[in-house]
Amino acid sequence: MIVNGKEVSLGEGTTLEKYLADNGYKQGYIAVERNGEIIRKNKYSETILNDSDKLEIVEFRGGG
Repeated sequence: MIVNGKEVSLGEGTTLEKYLADNGYKQGYIAVERNGEIIRKNKYSETILNDSDKLEIVEFRGGG
């Protein structure tokens, strides 16, 4: 799978929710695009990731 331009491996049957949690992403501060489609936060737990997927994860950060 490709995440933000980098190849990563994942276990079979990994959900988007688990991937994000395992990699330290906080769901309230991100947007996820999978294969060109924005995934709604309420669908993270039922979205099964595949080796052929391309994810773009954007984190929102405050500051000035």
